[in-house]
Amino acid sequence: MAMVTGCASLKAPDEPALADLLTGRMSVQVAATDTSEAHSLSAAFELSGTTERGRLDLNTPIGSTVARARWEADLVVLDTPQGQTRHSTLADMTRAMVGEELPVPAMFDWLRGRPWPGAESTSSVAPEPAGFRQMGWTVDLSRFEEMRILARRESPPVVTVQVKLDKP
Repeated sequence: MAMVTGCASLKAPDEPALADLLTGRMSVQVAATDTSEAHSLSAAFELSGTTERGRLDLNTPIGSTVARARWEADLVVLDTPQGQTRHSTLADMTRAMVGEELPVPAMFDWLRGRPWPGAESTSSVAPEPAGFRQMGWTVDLSRFEEMRILARRESPPVVTVQVKLDKP
């Protein structure tokens, strides 16, 4: 069965150059609303490739795979212990995985300490922490020197993404 799952029609992206690989730990918290309970996900991650073609692996602290997403063009394949699902966009995949849309294309830039060029952004102004606002998210880079990034979307439900990057 594992062999069949590994033979999906989506080719695995070429191995990225080390400069294109981001690794670390990530936690996503989705706050409760009137109609849904709070929930969260924490995992080690590896993000590689580009917004057009890439891979995101999420693993437990002991190395078990929580999820692997691979994408190119108009197809995203998500492999989890429960099976494989296909999605037309990264937004659809994250909605299925964590219950809310996460801006994965923007995260390639956010995790490098800069706004995504695909949308307008505004820089934070004192007394707010260093960072910027983009697409309804506030990206706090005040601890970027420690390899920590915090992204928060205030519109209901509140979603908080905390990242601790590994040193290159």
